[in-house]
Order: sequence, then C-alpha cells, then structure tokens
Amino acid sequence: MGALYRGLRPLLFTLPPEAAHVAAMVALRLGRPALPLLAPWLRHEDPRLAVELAGLSFSNPLGLAAGFDKAATAVDAWQHLGFGHVELGTVTRHAQPGNPRPRVFRFPAARGLVNRFGFNNPGAEQVARGLARLRASGRWPKHPVGINLGKSKVTPLEQAAEDYLFSLGLLAPFADYIAVNVSSPNTPGLRSLQGPRTIRALASALAKALKRTPGRRPPLFVKLAPDLEPRDLLASCDAALAGGAQGLILTNTTLDRAVLPAARDVEGGLSGAPLRNKADACLAAVAKHTRGRIPLIGVGGVFTAADLRRKLDLGAGLVQVYTGFIYEGPGMACKVCQDLIKDDAQ
Repeated sequence: MGALYRGLRPLLFTLPPEAAHVAAMVALRLGRPALPLLAPWLRHEDPRLAVELAGLSFSNPLGLAAGFDKAATAVDAWQHLGFGHVELGTVTRHAQPGNPRPRVFRFPAARGLVNRFGFNNPGAEQVARGLARLRASGRWPKHPVGINLGKSKVTPLEQAAEDYLFSLGLLAPFADYIAVNVSSPNTPGLRSLQGPRTIRALASALAKALKRTPGRRPPLFVKLAPDLEPRDLLASCDAALAGGAQGLILTNTTLDRAVLPAARDVEGGLSGAPLRNKADACLAAVAKHTRGRIPLIGVGGVFTAADLRRKLDLGAGLVQVYTGFIYEGPGMACKVCQDLIKDDAQ
C-alpha cells in the first residue's frame, strides 16, 4: 500500500493541497463499503500495541490529529485505516468559512506543511446532528473518538469560555475525550488564552460543566503551542491541570520559520518534519515536569515507527499524526504499527 501511494503521490500533489484534501475526504466517504475488505493492507492488530490512557482503551498508540476530519464526515472510516483513535475538528460554536484561499502549502523537500485554515467548520450544532445520525445508524467506530473545540473568530476573547461551553454541551455526549484548542496560530488572539490565568479559568469552567454532564464524562485535554518559552509552557501546563484538565496535547503547529526558512514568507502554522524537534522538546520538558503522572499526547513530525517510539520514550502515552499521513498515505498507520512491533522485538 505504501509503495502504491508513493507511486501515486506525484500525481496527487499536482492538485492544490486543499483540493487534494477534499478529494481524499470524498474518496473516504464513498469508499466506506470497501474499506473493511482492505483491512489486511490498512490495519495491523496486535495486543502488544494496546494502550490504556485516561480511563480509555486504545488498540494502538497512533491516532489521527485534529485538522483532517474537521466536519466529522468520515468518523467511521478512520478505524479501517489502522488508527487507534481519531480527533475530530476543530469545531467552533459558530459555523465559519475560515481564512481566504489559498490557505495550505506543501514543502515536499522538507516534508512540511503550512496551513492557515482558520477553523473552517460547519459549527457545533451541525456537527452534533451528524454525529447523532452516525450513532443512530449503528456505524459508530470501535476506537475512541476525541473532539477538538476552538473559539469562534467572531467571539470576543472575553466571551471565549461561553463559546467553548456552548460547543461542549452539544458535543460532549459523542466524545471519548475533549481537546481544548487554545494554540492555533490562525485565529486572532487565540494563543493569548494559553496564559496561566486564562487557561486555568477556561479549564475550570469546562471541567465543571463536564461534571454536570449526565452519564459518561469524557476527560479534558488542553492542546498547547510549541512556541511558548519553556518557563511559560510549564506554567500554562500547571495552570491547565490546576483548572481541571486531565491531560495535555503537545503540540500544535509553529510560527517559527528558523526550522524551515523556505516558508518564511508563508503565513500560517508549520507542521511536519520541521516541527519535530520543537514538539519533542516541549513533550520531554512537560513529561519531566509532571513526572509521568499526567496523560500526554505527542504530536508533531511523526512519519515512521522510530518517530512514534521516540515520542513514547519521551513520555507520551499516545501519539498523533497529521502531516505525516498526507505524505505517507493511507497505509501509514498499518506500516508504523507493524514496524513498531518489529523494532521492539529486536
């Protein structure tokens, strides 16, 4: 499967990046009936890959990061591509078109990607209706489903908590965990919510709301940026946890162009291989600071089993991929899981 995709990738990359993404999502939705038949090439199941984190069970540690299935339209497809979980969204209270196009750019030589999507999504109400229909259909996936929440662009920062709480109320019943996105660089002012005082207040409001949620109460994770100074990163982590977050996601995309000078004139968040070292440094620092007591999800620069193993060794309980999936294709999760087992056995 990997060789086939590598052969097709030059053709796919003749499409603009966003057009290729739309085409991939359409193909997933239309190809759902055939996906189980492709399981031998797309999924690797082995009990040695199983992970328990935050009270949840995962068949393997590799998940799809938020940003790919923004509108939650292919929720039941990702399990057939070998992922141990999927994080949907980012979803905002209000439907929004996102930033003007073009808003995503490839850097193949560096295996990097810059995006400035701006949380384009149909809004929490529509996403909730779609998830309700999926659950009623009996096609709900077997793996955990996270839902990533963001602030609407039209909502003033001082009303951010109410914006997140609205989305939480609608989407928490469908989530195995909730991710709070306060770290995207593509919504004006959003990263200011990472400050210790603001993130503690926001996490506290959301945690209290979850305690009032009837039935299952999904754990709360906060996703932070790799561009925080080390001292500020740890202060924000402590504040989020003090406010009631149960775990952290490290990290979002970076604005640092020193890691990819070719992208210095392209506005947006940089992901992929150029982000790897910054993301790993943040993960390692937080893992050391929290002494392994807090569930951590590592994101940034994952392409191979070695990348996955490194993040696990640095302290992550789970690992997510976004850009690597674009470059490596639909057989990526299967190959990474197979190689992880082989490498660990040697």
